[in-house]
Amino acid sequence: MSRKLSIPFALATLAATTLLVAVPAAQAQDQGNWIVRARALHLDSANKDSTGLGLSVNNKTFPEVDITYFLSPNLAAELILTYPQKHDIKSNGAVIGSLKHLPPTLTLQYHVDAGGWRPYAGLGVNLTLFSSNKFIPAVQTALNPSVGGSSVGLAANVGFDVPLGGGWLFNVDVKKVKLGTDIKSSGNKVGEFKVDPLLVSVGFGMRF
Repeated sequence: MSRKLSIPFALATLAATTLLVAVPAAQAQDQGNWIVRARALHLDSANKDSTGLGLSVNNKTFPEVDITYFLSPNLAAELILTYPQKHDIKSNGAVIGSLKHLPPTLTLQYHVDAGGWRPYAGLGVNLTLFSSNKFIPAVQTALNPSVGGSSVGLAANVGFDVPLGGGWLFNVDVKKVKLGTDIKSSGNKVGEFKVDPLLVSVGFGMRF
């Protein structure tokens, strides 16, 4: 885990530990088939490039919303949503363009009640739609580059909820997503760029 990522993750873990001590165990009885959460999500890209151009995209933090429906007391489906995110495209550290991506993710999760907090693990699929690909004029003229329109890959996550009473929850979630796209020059594939991000999010939700 990168240094930039480890600091917010450590703070989130510290906050969760404090909540676990402070929240009475009776409040863990909050029930309901639905959870809606709002979270701050940090994307840390693996930036794996096979084109030889040293491609990368910037890491960033942005808001997301997830909706969870419990199919049984322990089994739930979670849909993670956000708005299209803009990233700079870099070659060997120099910005050569930008793109947007929309990355809805659906996972099937198993939840357990661990005496006042609720850990879970999930596995599912991510669909990422790329749009608004733009390159600086010099790169556009020399390479006529393009980025694939979509990516489908596996997604896995672990996390936990801490009940705060009245249906409110504090949440920490960590996901790993397989996300990549073909890179083309004048219509010919020249390699593949894999973002494969680690996603760490912290936020609050309501169960009802």
